[in-house]
Amino acid sequence: MIIDCHCHAGKGDGLTGPWDTDASLDNYLQWADECGINKTVLFAAFNSNYVKANTAVARIVASNRKRFYGFAFVNAAKDAGNIYSMVHTAVMKYGFCGIKVHRYDASISREVCATAKQLRLPVLYDVMGEVQQLHLLAKEYPTVNFIIPHLGSFADDWKSQVAFISVIERYPNIYTDLSGVRRFDLVQEVYERAGAGKILFGSDGPWIHPATELIKITALHTCVEDKNKMLSGNFLRLTNNIHSKNPVYV
Repeated sequence: MIIDCHCHAGKGDGLTGPWDTDASLDNYLQWADECGINKTVLFAAFNSNYVKANTAVARIVASNRKRFYGFAFVNAAKDAGNIYSMVHTAVMKYGFCGIKVHRYDASISREVCATAKQLRLPVLYDVMGEVQQLHLLAKEYPTVNFIIPHLGSFADDWKSQVAFISVIERYPNIYTDLSGVRRFDLVQEVYERAGAGKILFGSDGPWIHPATELIKITALHTCVEDKNKMLSGNFLRLTNNIHSKNPVYV
């Protein structure tokens, strides 16, 4: 089984770039089928109203429960005071199984972490290179699992990525996906130092073709057990007893 843990979906309400304008799944679903991807985790494009955006994603997830999982996107600053309510609704009403936070909106907050702890949810948090904060998160919330995409920073920010490898190696509750990482030597290094149990497959779709991300896993020439951990096993373990919840209504 292959599970893509990182894909945006739906309309944004901005016009600064694809990330807050439109995340259509039309091409992505064809690409995913070609790559043999069985399931995909969806969360909203950047939005000024994540209550509305999460509801829109929930409709997509509900359209094919066998194909999609959902994560609740929250803005740690703008949604302050309502984080638990938003995420609890997403879990109990929509069947979502995680939280998405991006430093582009705001740095993660104690409220987000406390919500994840209480509801036993993983948090996919894009730190945009601010990897030093992860030392604090990992220590303050040891029972919360944090998935940090892009080895801590997208594309060629190798300084942050190298620093992040030390973090993921050190803390048992820090994980990563490899989407958007260009340097394969760093992919090899994180696998060798942190192990297959810390890496999840993610594409950062729908804009990146999942085949370009899958090749990073296959090019490691790992054993079958390690490959299966990265492609689906780690995600299923992190969402254990959550992803199997039945949705209520959308």
